[in-house]
Amino acid sequence: MRVVKKFEEYLKEGIAKKVTSDKQRAENLFLESKRKFVFVKKSVEAMGIDDSNANDYVEYCYNILMFLIRSKMSAKGYTSSGQGAHESEVAFARNMNFTESEIMLLDQLRYFRNGILYYGKRFDKEYAEQIIEFTKKTISKF
Repeated sequence: MRVVKKFEEYLKEGIAKKVTSDKQRAENLFLESKRKFVFVKKSVEAMGIDDSNANDYVEYCYNILMFLIRSKMSAKGYTSSGQGAHESEVAFARNMNFTESEIMLLDQLRYFRNGILYYGKRFDKEYAEQIIEFTKKTISKF
């Protein structure tokens, strides 16, 4: 498993930047993450989780978690863009008191989500359940 660089390294590289804090954007992203998670919960209740919809849940949860991280970044006056932006957002999660094991899981999720989008990678029910539980635990902290 790869080591996730420190957020400060992304700042030095110019992938992440210090900007003016945007509280409204932060609130909007936070509310959107909550809204998306309600959708996931309702979907799980209505359709359950199986191998045929596992990828959808993995993608939804990734987006929910990234919205939460971007919300905190925006509130603290940071943004990231370009090649490595998502990695810098994962690294920023350390500033949100994510543990190293949670950072590793988040980075794995980032990598796997790219596999879904660009290579058609398939995931199973068990992985989707793990990611939904991680998302539920994470979102409950906020």
